[in-house]
Amino acid sequence: MELRAKALTICEVVDDGETISLGFEDAAGRPAALSLSVSQAGALVMTLPGLLELALRTRYGDQALRYAYPLASWSIEQSTDQTQRIITLATPDGFSIRFAIPKDEQNVLGEALLMQYPPAQSPLPN
Repeated sequence: MELRAKALTICEVVDDGETISLGFEDAAGRPAALSLSVSQAGALVMTLPGLLELALRTRYGDQALRYAYPLASWSIEQSTDQTQRIITLATPDGFSIRFAIPKDEQNVLGEALLMQYPPAQSPLPN
């Protein structure tokens, strides 16, 4: 069975944190919901960015396109595992994602951010 969502409605955590419910309005305007376990929701979150990028590249026929979010803020904190730190990246509209960075990768990331990269494309003359 295929459902087509017209609009997202109420998305919430239910069952004492065991389930995430994604509410939506179907193509006919009827309310519906998709309930996912936390594990299933995590798998969906990991899958969606790749699908968004593939859709963008397919739509415009350009394999170089990227689906990128604007960065509004970031923070770094120590994990309870002393060999890792947690970096949080956030957008202006409140979306955020966290990554655990192993100690060996922390310096590599810092050095990469300090590097000067040439422009991806040469400017075209007018």
